[in-house]
Amino acid sequence: MILKKDLKKVLLKQREDLQRDPGTERDKKIKILPGRATIISGVRRCGKSTLARQYLTDASSVNYIRFEDINLTGFELRDFIKAEEIFSEISEAKGIWFFDEVQNIDGWEKYVRQLVDRGEKVIITGSNANILSRELGTKLTGRHISTELYPFSYKEFLKLLKKDHSVSLFKRYLSGGGFPEYLKQKDKELLRNLLQDIFYRDIMQRNELRSESSIKALLHYAISNTGRPTSYHKLKDLVNVGSVNSISQFIDHFETAYVLFELRKYDYSLRKQIKNPKKLYCIDSGIISQNAFSFSENRGRMLENLVFLQLKRQGKEVFYHKENKECDFIIKEGNSIRQAFQVCYELNSDNEEREIEGLLEAMERHKLREGFLITHNDEDKLRINKKQIRIIPAWKWLLA
Repeated sequence: MILKKDLKKVLLKQREDLQRDPGTERDKKIKILPGRATIISGVRRCGKSTLARQYLTDASSVNYIRFEDINLTGFELRDFIKAEEIFSEISEAKGIWFFDEVQNIDGWEKYVRQLVDRGEKVIITGSNANILSRELGTKLTGRHISTELYPFSYKEFLKLLKKDHSVSLFKRYLSGGGFPEYLKQKDKELLRNLLQDIFYRDIMQRNELRSESSIKALLHYAISNTGRPTSYHKLKDLVNVGSVNSISQFIDHFETAYVLFELRKYDYSLRKQIKNPKKLYCIDSGIISQNAFSFSENRGRMLENLVFLQLKRQGKEVFYHKENKECDFIIKEGNSIRQAFQVCYELNSDNEEREIEGLLEAMERHKLREGFLITHNDEDKLRINKKQIRIIPAWKWLLA
């Protein structure tokens, strides 16, 4: 519980903070619908509150509460009523509610539901995917719309720097990633500290986990082997955790914190999808560069991770294909596979046949006339067996 006079001081100070420079405009757009709370979710420090502030720039009044403020330690569910009284005292107009990192307050969804039922406009940010799934699924069913935010895309990266594409800038983005704070300060320690913060706060603490060393080893192993097929049985043996179910739960916690994503092999049978080897991709190439155990300079895997993230930004339903050959990404729309992508840093005599045959097999399997081969800087068109393969530089595809 917080005294009303103390809460008022905090909220007035936070209102001043809300007026600071909203930063580089993001390509992501949000909207507010009547009778719905707008949820912005994503990994810690990717710019969720900044996106909300950009949307609220022209709002006449905003009821803003940032729950990671240390001065709000002890804030409880009933303190929302005090906050509502304070906003009515200090605001001339009815405000849009903006709750930043609201998942820190137990029972928050009860108050949000009350606001939404009253017809209030509400924007919520959170670092944990649980506020999009389990909690909202049971507490705010039919009362929310959701959007996910990722670190800066290459297009946003160039916008931040106010520069056009160049080979050197793309190389910098490929290795450094798109976390806003890192892009501004260029301090690699920020990326190491960020992963530690995510690990302890969004994975261990939130899920009340033990076995810290084993779970940390699993996380770093996954980051170090981005894009490589693996089985949960193999991961269990590697980190010496009791069961495959435990590994599955830990991977789910990593996804919930938005630090890793699981990619399944496509199969018409959901049961086989679950049993088949998985691939894991990381939220940001800078996190890989600075936190992997011994991530050698594998530019191909970094580029593959980059393409995967862009497909996620676009809201695609992504799988990988593997029969006799392998294709990195196939895109499902409705009940059908509509696109196929192969990623290769540079086509040469050693890999050309393998890369093209993997893409062609996926195209044949799913009756696609066109496929895409994303490279570092190659550009061409191939016509093989009445099928077209477009070879596209990654930077051009990312900016399209």
